[in-house]
Amino acid sequence: MLKKFFWNLLSSFVGAWIALLGFGVLMFFVIVGLVARIGISSGADTEKLEKHSILKISLSGTIDEREPKMDMNYITLMRGEVEKAQSLNTLVKALEEAKENKYVDAVYLDCGGVSAGFATLDALRKAIIDFKSSGKKVYSYGDFYSTGDYYVASCADSIFMNREGSLALQGISGTIPYMKGLFDKLGINFQVIKVGTFKSAVEPYIMDEMSGPARAQLDTLYGNIWNHLKKEMAGSRHISVSAIDRLINEDYIMYATPETAVKGKLIDKTVANREMKAILARLVGKDPEKMNFVSPELLMAQTGWGTAYSEKGQIAVLYATGEISETTKDGINCFNLVPEIVKLAEDDNVKGLVLRVNSPGGSVFGSSEIAEALQYFKSKKKPFAVSMGDYAASGGYWISADAERIFADPLTVTGSIGIFGMIPEASGLAEKLGVNMQTVSTDPKVAFPTLFRPMTEEQLGVMQRYIDRGYDRFVKRVAKGRNLPESKVRAIAEGRVWDGMKAKSIGLVDELGGLEDAISWTAKRAKLGDNFDVALYPKTTPTFWDMLPSASSAAFYEAVAKSISPATDAKIAAHAMEVISRKPVQARMLPLDLAKWN
Repeated sequence: MLKKFFWNLLSSFVGAWIALLGFGVLMFFVIVGLVARIGISSGADTEKLEKHSILKISLSGTIDEREPKMDMNYITLMRGEVEKAQSLNTLVKALEEAKENKYVDAVYLDCGGVSAGFATLDALRKAIIDFKSSGKKVYSYGDFYSTGDYYVASCADSIFMNREGSLALQGISGTIPYMKGLFDKLGINFQVIKVGTFKSAVEPYIMDEMSGPARAQLDTLYGNIWNHLKKEMAGSRHISVSAIDRLINEDYIMYATPETAVKGKLIDKTVANREMKAILARLVGKDPEKMNFVSPELLMAQTGWGTAYSEKGQIAVLYATGEISETTKDGINCFNLVPEIVKLAEDDNVKGLVLRVNSPGGSVFGSSEIAEALQYFKSKKKPFAVSMGDYAASGGYWISADAERIFADPLTVTGSIGIFGMIPEASGLAEKLGVNMQTVSTDPKVAFPTLFRPMTEEQLGVMQRYIDRGYDRFVKRVAKGRNLPESKVRAIAEGRVWDGMKAKSIGLVDELGGLEDAISWTAKRAKLGDNFDVALYPKTTPTFWDMLPSASSAAFYEAVAKSISPATDAKIAAHAMEVISRKPVQARMLPLDLAKWN
């Protein structure tokens, strides 16, 4: 009986696999045919460069450091989230190409709520200003302008807004939930050991309100960034900074009529969305129905930048983005990054390294491992520079400090030289739940920390000394890497964050500039002159979804659905495609959209 059961189970499993494989093969040929058919039959929708083209940049959604993988799954498809995030690399390189390309006459900024750090937006804005130096025009339109949208768009030659639109300029603010009261109710206590008066990352878990030092450093940071933004916007619009202050604080520009923004010279003209096509057509001297927009991706593809993996005169740009950890898949995994650094150090084709850092920090161990690998790279006598993005703080600064040259954007958030340990203790929660935790240990005095027993004063002292040693290592590393007296580093450390402008004045940063500046410096240091190529690391392998034309992704799913059955829903077809990409054995529930049941 048991044998028969297993044979039945095995045959069912094999049958399912055969059916699944057959469906997968069928879908493969359906997809290949559809891709070919879409590519051939939709010639009118296929992007191409032609005379009097306009580069269209959508200032909406997320802007990442570099091209993210398009990892599709059923949930994202059901939500309609099929758009791929943009990358700063692609946008900047597309603008550089558009500046020189004889087929591109102008740039159109289509604003709709961009999500990016201010250093990222600043780098994009600089690229647009550089494009304008060619004499070509930049026009901008938005139904609604956020502060980030407008900061980038403010350098445009003409700024248009919907007649019913709004301009959200409100300064910079941040709200942080302080959750001590919540954890008190749960019976959870956080035992904190830290170094640095301004090391405030632990505050929301152990305090009811923001400390004075934490508020002071944020006041300074936000103030410096906002003053820079206002100065740049005012300069581009040929108005005074005080005029912007009045529009925000007296006219409440976000809630005022669009005419107020026009009168205040923040907007040039209000128009309907449908009118923009004719306006842009007049700009480049074309019939509105024959307008040709090109994407940043198309222009980026013209350059081939960042793919010189086999070239001998190579400057490697290595990305370190996200939180630093030993386990993360999305951030900076030290066990993945360290071998990459070692490989670059030992690659004779690589003549120099630019580490592009966009990280708020993380694990001390991970930061230390990455820093040690970078020292190994330097031991090969190859130049090493750091280019900082939105953040390069705490662990992000730890891995940056030993660079020969550090470049930061004026709006980069950096520093935060400090260390903390935060250990939860949940004996109160166990008591509330009626659970009595019992432990047997051969050495109870040193068996800490544990989740259900608070540390003694002696144990807290041990932990404090451990954190102090880590802080001393951090300070000494910065002092050596920055060639600063240790006493000066301690004075500017204490966990305090700085904007890029202030960081330069106190010696944490060498130069205000972007990634290209860091690359040029490294190439010069490597004595390559202008004869060098750039390769981006870690190398990325495109997924199936990355190879689909992004502009026709919705049409693609619809075509797949109709090919399977005229009555098949596009999302169901997309789900079927997702199923065949899964591992054979799964344990998951039926995905439900509970909102439909309300």
